Amino acid sequence: MPRIRRRALLLAAAATPVAAAVPARAASRTGPLVIGHRGAAGWRPEHTAAAYTYGVQTGADWIEPDLVPTKDHVLVVRHENEISQTTDIAQHPEFTDRRTTKTVDGRSVTGWFTEDFTLAELKTLRAVERLPLVRNRNTVFDGREQILTFQEVVDLARGLSKTYGRTVAVFPETKHPTYFRSIGLELEPALARLIRRNRLGPRECVVQSFEPTSLKRMTGLGVPLWQALGTTGGPYDLVSGGDPTTYKDMMTAAGLARIAEYADWIGPDKTSVVPSLLADAHAAGLKVGPYTFRAENQFLPADLRRGTGANDFGDAFAEYALYYGMGVDAVVTDFPDLAVIARSSRSGL
Repeated sequence: MPRIRRRALLLAAAATPVAAAVPARAASRTGPLVIGHRGAAGWRPEHTAAAYTYGVQTGADWIEPDLVPTKDHVLVVRHENEISQTTDIAQHPEFTDRRTTKTVDGRSVTGWFTEDFTLAELKTLRAVERLPLVRNRNTVFDGREQILTFQEVVDLARGLSKTYGRTVAVFPETKHPTYFRSIGLELEPALARLIRRNRLGPRECVVQSFEPTSLKRMTGLGVPLWQALGTTGGPYDLVSGGDPTTYKDMMTAAGLARIAEYADWIGPDKTSVVPSLLADAHAAGLKVGPYTFRAENQFLPADLRRGTGANDFGDAFAEYALYYGMGVDAVVTDFPDLAVIARSSRSGL
């Protein structure tokens, strides 16, 4: 059998039972929200229409677009503004001279950057799998999808909501907002305009950022705000302003109380979630949604790994059960189908 055909059959065999086991049109939800990280990044190249659609088809409650601007100040969805790992731009000789090195959030980065391209130029590119050595199965979809604008993701979410009879929320993240503010491409005013223009309410949109300043600029829009929390250092807006506050400081009881003054959620790395953090956050009136849940062994605790390969699937269901049992309010996952199955098993549905 030809190799390409064999890969396609293996992919279908792996994905179909999971999709079939999850009803897309759920009558009700019992348990934590399931947030499709960049869509369903475990099964399709991230931030594509296919990834978002598959995530919703298999039960995701929210879908997450990361927002970066174009040269003509249109918000598009990419994991980073540097796009050599997520698009086929290296195959476009007309853009060779745009490759450059920049300092983003204090780090030197070389490649091609969305802010150096108009939307029309970016639309000539096609998405590729960001982690081809981890998720080789997803490379079969390379070259099939355009870069989406945030408006297109909103339209897609609303269309999927209508198709599946349930509200699918968008969960945009402002990426590198201090950096973009420094080059005259502010994210927050553009995002606020889109939220107002689309009349997105609290059930349809939740805004997230690692930078408190960015979130505070989004208050008054009538949508919940989500403070993402890293594992080391502190938010770049605070670091660049000389504020020594670290993410660890923000996860103390006092830090959580300060977050509750402007945000509704915290999103810590899953390794930071302990019962005391959950208790303190809930006491402050904050909901908790850890990130990022993945099925491959290398992303799982050692005792949940199965097989010998770093990219073999381990016991992801046991990990979801652990966090659901701890009382989290949401999970951010590359595999929303698995998270939904685990949630359904817990609730006895």
